[in-house]
Amino acid sequence: ELSLKVKTIANADEKVLLQEFIAFINKTYKSRELTLVAHNGKEFDFPYLCRRMLANGLEIPKSLQLQGKKPWEIIHQDTMEMWKFGDRRSYSSLELLAELMGIEGAKIDLSGDRVNHVFYKEKDLDRIAAYCGDDVIIVAQLYLRFHFLSIVEPQNIEKL
Repeated sequence: ELSLKVKTIANADEKVLLQEFIAFINKTYKSRELTLVAHNGKEFDFPYLCRRMLANGLEIPKSLQLQGKKPWEIIHQDTMEMWKFGDRRSYSSLELLAELMGIEGAKIDLSGDRVNHVFYKEKDLDRIAAYCGDDVIIVAQLYLRFHFLSIVEPQNIEKL
C-alpha cells in the first residue's frame, strides 16, 4: 500500500527558505538521482527556483542545473505537460485536473494568484504553507493517476 510523506518548508526570508530547500535536496538525494514532479514545473517552478537561487547568490543544486540540456535529458516530470499530450496551447489548472480525475484535496481558500496578497498584506505564512502542501499532495495523486496507479489513501498521507 502506497504512502506519502509531505515536508513543507516555510520561511519569510527567501534566502533562508531557498537554503533550507537546497540543504534538504542535498541531504536527502546526495547519492542518487532526483526527479522532481510539479504542475507547470517546467514553465514556472523549476526556472523560478533557479532564478531566485541565483538572485540570492546560492549555488543551484545539480538536479536543477537544466540549462543547455536537451528536453529528453531532463528527467523532471510536469503533470501539465503530461496532460497536454504535445498540445502547446492548452493550459489546465491543477484544480481542474484534480476534479476531472476524481482526486480530492484539502484545498483551502487560496489560489496561486492570491499568494502575493496573503504573504504581503495578510502576513499569513502558515496559510500559504498549507496551500502549498495540499498542492504537493494533489500533484502526487495526479501523477499516480497518469501512470494508472492507485492513489494514496488519505490515512496514508503524513504531513511532516
